Amino acid sequence: MADTIKTSSKIDNKLFNKYDVKRGLRNEDGSGVLVGLTRIGNVVGYERTKDGKLKPIPGKLFYRGYDIEDLVHGLMAEKRLGFEEIAYLLLSGSLPDSDELKQFRELIYENMPLTHETTMSILRLRGSNIMNILARSVLEMYTYDDKADELTRDNEMKQSIELISRFPTIIAYAYNVVRHNSKGRSLHIRHPNPEMSFAENFLYMLKKDYTELDARTLDILLILQAEHGGGNNSTFTVRVTSSSQTDIYSSIAAGIGSLKGPLHGGANIQVVDMFSHLKENIQNWKDIEEIDAYFTRILKKEAYNKTGLIYGIGHAVYTISDPRALLLREIARELAKEKGRSEEFEFLELLEERAVRVFAEVKNNGKTVSSNVDFYSGFVYELIGLPIEIYTPLFAMARIVGWTAHRNEELNFAGKRIIRPAYKNIISDIAEYIPIKER
Repeated sequence: MADTIKTSSKIDNKLFNKYDVKRGLRNEDGSGVLVGLTRIGNVVGYERTKDGKLKPIPGKLFYRGYDIEDLVHGLMAEKRLGFEEIAYLLLSGSLPDSDELKQFRELIYENMPLTHETTMSILRLRGSNIMNILARSVLEMYTYDDKADELTRDNEMKQSIELISRFPTIIAYAYNVVRHNSKGRSLHIRHPNPEMSFAENFLYMLKKDYTELDARTLDILLILQAEHGGGNNSTFTVRVTSSSQTDIYSSIAAGIGSLKGPLHGGANIQVVDMFSHLKENIQNWKDIEEIDAYFTRILKKEAYNKTGLIYGIGHAVYTISDPRALLLREIARELAKEKGRSEEFEFLELLEERAVRVFAEVKNNGKTVSSNVDFYSGFVYELIGLPIEIYTPLFAMARIVGWTAHRNEELNFAGKRIIRPAYKNIISDIAEYIPIKER
């Protein structure tokens, strides 16, 4: 059976060029195929010259027209935790005033506690993958929603806020259950605290003890991962399923399934593993020649996991820089100092610089690459003291904001037309049916 499937699934690579198929919905120059319009997020990593070629430029990320650097630096300057404010911006299209933000935060907290049924369901669940538990919990919320299939704007916004509010509770409870079942640790179920922010509540429910800088760092990381345009794999999945006018729970569960993939949301775990390997195999953390030589071996598939990949380096859109990585590096430096791990941070920073340079020298393909947000996010999670099992769920906890914003846009402003691209069948001969006795 396996050999038959392998043969029947094989397609000659030359046929993709022959029929001008945009594999992965990418053009030949690596840019994405334009499939929709949005007013939510904008990811910028290059510009087109007059002759149609791509010119690398410093990366920019915009939320509803606001530069992410301005948003984050503004919150840092005012020493405020701002994930709820950014969620309001992405959902509504405008920044809230003080009263609107206060009301929105109260709404988030009111919806953060889980129903008794959902809590008991999580306690009964088996399995160690938090993303699967999250997806199942989202689908179960459908059962307890009397208006689960109602697609009015008011109901969609209500459901969106409920999902955003409950993700941290589901993830925190799920991890504590998994830890209890697999490691025999004591089981803690802490209820959300109305005096705490979104990020603080998550840390409190997960592990209780944290520093002010832990919460501030997690808040910024959630902001940086809340939205990334309509073309990233999980958001596009949400838009595709939403275009069929399915319920929000089915659509978001599909997005979770997409994000779970190692080529999407699981990348930061691979960076953590690679960093651990490099710490053990590079003797002098300040020796540029030794670092360059080892990266060269990795790219030539001679070292580490022999895939030829340097994880956390390169992005589908960003070229010269990823603004999220730059912002995260700022606060990671501060956090590493608090935790007494500045030497590791300086090593990671040097690895980032050398990886980009060695990539250019070894590949010599003219492609401009930089570090992406995953290069630092795993290290930051580790500094905060978060378990590796929830790295990808944390990504979902942030991105649920972007997912719901894009779903609302797809349902209300995208023409209500189901997304249906084409696939060309390359079998030219018509097969003749053969009775089973004659096969």
